[in-house]
Amino acid sequence: MGELRRLADGGAVGEKLPSTRMLQQRLGVGPVTVQRALGRLVAEGRLVTRPGAGTFVSARRTVQASDTDWQQIALGPSPVQTSGLDLLFQLMGTPGFQMGAGYLDPGLRADTRLAAAASRAARRPDGWASSPTAGIPELRSWFGRQIGAEPANVLITPGSQGALSATFRAILPAGHPVLFATPTYPGALAVARSAGLIPISVPSDQDGIRPELLRDAFARTSARLLVIQPTYANPDGSVLAAQRRGEVLDICRRAGAFIVEDDFARWLGFAGVSPPPPLWQDDDHGQVITILSLTKVLAPSLRVGAVIARGPVLSRIAAMRIVDDSFVARPVQHTAIELVSGPAWSAQVRAVSSALRERAATLGAALARELPECSFAPPRGGVNLFLRLPHGIDDLAVATSAGRLGVAVAPGRFFTIGEQEAGHLRLSYAGIRAEDIPTAVGLLAQGLHAVAERASGFAN
Repeated sequence: MGELRRLADGGAVGEKLPSTRMLQQRLGVGPVTVQRALGRLVAEGRLVTRPGAGTFVSARRTVQASDTDWQQIALGPSPVQTSGLDLLFQLMGTPGFQMGAGYLDPGLRADTRLAAAASRAARRPDGWASSPTAGIPELRSWFGRQIGAEPANVLITPGSQGALSATFRAILPAGHPVLFATPTYPGALAVARSAGLIPISVPSDQDGIRPELLRDAFARTSARLLVIQPTYANPDGSVLAAQRRGEVLDICRRAGAFIVEDDFARWLGFAGVSPPPPLWQDDDHGQVITILSLTKVLAPSLRVGAVIARGPVLSRIAAMRIVDDSFVARPVQHTAIELVSGPAWSAQVRAVSSALRERAATLGAALARELPECSFAPPRGGVNLFLRLPHGIDDLAVATSAGRLGVAVAPGRFFTIGEQEAGHLRLSYAGIRAEDIPTAVGLLAQGLHAVAERASGFAN
């Protein structure tokens, strides 16, 4: 690619490039590699193809500097608040040991299985037709069966992020409070803040949201929405205790509030451990709105999820989805149903479950050995562990220090609301092999100790 780029940039406008066969011989690569490289340079505008004539260096485009300072006045205050979500996506591209992003590593992703499913989906006669706005019937039925819901209660969405956005905005107008079981997912906070909502923290412990604090939060705020991850929560892998489930539902019912059950990790349990049933199954009043997603267990770019709800609220969310982007592309939906309806689905879930259990255990042991001054509750499932740092240690400074040493971790401040007693780091074991975890934790310890030494020096 580099050699072809130099040919394109160094040639005169209109100069013809050598033939594909000559480029193969010159570069020592196959025809597919040459064609892909040429296609990319054509897309970049560096080359132009003329059927029957060949490939030529295109005319140079002159980039003019623009004075865009006027936009700062025209735009005014930004309604968009990423809440750290942009940093988390940047972490995915960080070289080295990946414990910052919560996606599966290439060896664990369902790439090959998805490729086969996508090939079958692309050959369907209706593969490129428009989709029903609620989603194709087969996929709605499949999602419904996972939690015991009727297909009519299911709305297909572009992953859980799109589902959260449509749901929040459909239920609450700007300026209203929304309760979050904290720590929580930054993407949900970003949606709430960008929609003009006011996030309110309701602290959780290792057994999930604390009912006594939830009751008090409703009394103080008159909120009409609670956002909770009762199964393998992000960022700490906690599970809402069985004895709290009924109490949480009762508190919300008395408050006349909806519950958004972000069930993104339903298929990310550890091997040998069954996940608890969704809150949906305990709800007889239409309070619970459950959100599911295939993204985490399969691959980041398979943006397919579902909102499951009863009553008028589903119609309102469906209307918001139409306003946003009409429907999820049919080829993506067909790819999802091709995979989940065959043996590849159970094989993928088993492989992921086994790997996550091993990685979580390896990470816990490495942290106990290398960072005994830190503390954590062992995750009960999911892909993350929330590490509590010693008093006075800045989480962002530690994340920056670790990044310089080749370990990507996420600062805990983005998973919280308001002031915190101690700093945390979210460590994801989804994107790192078990055999690499001890080395990564050793480097993380070096980074943390360097920060602690600097802090101690400043204090003295």
